[in-house]
Amino acid sequence: MKDRSILITGGTGSLGKALTRHILTTYPEVKRLVIYSRDEQKQFEMEQEFPLSKYPQIRYFIGDVRDGERLERAFEGIDSVIHAAAMKHVHIAEYNPDECVKTNVGGAENVIKAALKSQVKDVVALSTDKACAPINLYGATKLTSDKLFVAANNIRGKRDIKFSVVRYGNVMGSNGSVIPFFIKRKQLDGVLPITVAEMTRFNISLQEGVDMVMHALEHAWGGEIFVPKIPSYRITDVAEAIGPACEKPIIGIRPGEKIHEEMISSSDSFFTYDLGKYYTIIPQAPIWNVQAYIKANAAQKVEEGFSYNSKDNTDWETVDSLREKIKTYVGEF
Repeated sequence: MKDRSILITGGTGSLGKALTRHILTTYPEVKRLVIYSRDEQKQFEMEQEFPLSKYPQIRYFIGDVRDGERLERAFEGIDSVIHAAAMKHVHIAEYNPDECVKTNVGGAENVIKAALKSQVKDVVALSTDKACAPINLYGATKLTSDKLFVAANNIRGKRDIKFSVVRYGNVMGSNGSVIPFFIKRKQLDGVLPITVAEMTRFNISLQEGVDMVMHALEHAWGGEIFVPKIPSYRITDVAEAIGPACEKPIIGIRPGEKIHEEMISSSDSFFTYDLGKYYTIIPQAPIWNVQAYIKANAAQKVEEGFSYNSKDNTDWETVDSLREKIKTYVGEF
């Protein structure tokens, strides 16, 4: 990372801030770190935590990924882009589909176009388990975004640039996620609403998400979708871990929600390889030699028909493990 300039879209979000902290701590020799986001209040608050006086490498850019011209200006002199900006709330996207498309699909197109017009060398786009076999608009827009970033490698021409994607599940403690919601409800009225008792989700910490992004930045060949090997949890176990004495009414599933999430479908298995810590879904028409990729990464092809979903996962969180992780990664409750 020495002498590298990095830009994070959506840099004031949960993962953006975690990436910022990791990069400035682990790679203090980084040349420049640009926080690109549209919320001036969040940038003001983030600047208190990461002031220019202490971190002269950092820059704060107000901008929207919907604005292609602003992205082109922001990408000047940038080596690596981490694309974290997105509309992510499932039920809000269902009610405001056009706005979600503008940000998640149009924004992805703008990031790709701006990167191809600049000297950017690496682009890593953040995705979600909801992009795999989507049933909601948010998932559909993120699947489209994934496809755009994978295919961008085919139009790079002679440019020295790689586009890749990282896909993961629910991030512990991220803005708007179930854990801080339950903690707040416990403090407010002691009622933790459960949508469906059978519901399961994948679980990943912010640091694990950061590590995965950094792995893609360093090791992607271009066009891969990286998927982490992480545990699942039952939503009822999360509620029990946070509020064992709380009331837990069943309220029914919300618009666009799945009961179980999936990160690799059986159709993806034909292009999926086991890298050890991660799986990778390689592009169906890679611009590089697949055998060379397998050798370089000690990759093992998964069985045809393999799928990776939160219901059939072999690694599970317990009430006790969830309680400890929440205390570690989110805080006392």
